[in-house]
Amino acid sequence: MTARGSSSGFAAGLVALGLACQEIGAAIAVLLFPHTGPLGMVMLRLVFSALILLAIARPAVRGRTRHEWATVARLGIALAVMNGFFYVALERLALGVTVTIEVLGPLALAILVAGTRTAWVWAGLALAGVIALGGGGWERLDPVGVLCALGAAVSWAFYIRGQARVGRAFPKLEGLALAMAIGALISLPFGIVTAGPALLRPDLLALGAAVAILSSTIPYALELIALRRLTEAAFGILMSLAPATAALAGWILLGQQLAWLEILGLVLVVCASAGAVWTSRGRRRPEPVAEPLA
Repeated sequence: MTARGSSSGFAAGLVALGLACQEIGAAIAVLLFPHTGPLGMVMLRLVFSALILLAIARPAVRGRTRHEWATVARLGIALAVMNGFFYVALERLALGVTVTIEVLGPLALAILVAGTRTAWVWAGLALAGVIALGGGGWERLDPVGVLCALGAAVSWAFYIRGQARVGRAFPKLEGLALAMAIGALISLPFGIVTAGPALLRPDLLALGAAVAILSSTIPYALELIALRRLTEAAFGILMSLAPATAALAGWILLGQQLAWLEILGLVLVVCASAGAVWTSRGRRRPEPVAEPLA
């Protein structure tokens, strides 16, 4: 295997691990909704993630250019909006269905930035898997939940673009830490109003910190590293693994059963993701501006 192929395979593994952590954290968050509400959970997730990343990265604040601040601000806004839409949708829809709709954003981005016919084939196969994964339940979906999931899909596409730019403009995790802090500040007033007295309970705060580590800190850091090794098109199609991991997490942790059509969807998105990684091995990536984290 060539060095570029090995790098792409390593990056794919990082994305898969990040998705698994993300959906396990989402399943735990669902259990906390009766106490914190979805926006309270967003606030806890982003605040704890920001504190952890700021402590690890220790980013410099002084000496930043206006362009650098604009870059992290856009990512911070995307993080706050994406998580807000996602958790409001998650309150109304099953975990697997919510992520199935949300992943349409990265799929659309993959099609828009793809430069080959092969990429369109993998995107089409992944889209077929997404549709199959939601089979049997579309007619019963909550309209507000669907609209919020679509909003999360659009925000996710903006997040991917913003994460790639931040990864190229800032060393290691510095840009991500600053963006997470901005997202946390945006979510703070909404979360305080929604969660209220629940924010004084140590047990809920501890679980909120666990959700932050699983759903934000670990996956976002892994995705930042992966985006330095993969094209945006390949990364976007890899995100189609999210419905599979979400459905599995919902089945194992929340007791949500999988129908045969949903299992077929899992197979299709896995095949599409594997194909995307394989074909991206020979494609030229932009060189990173800083040494990636190992």
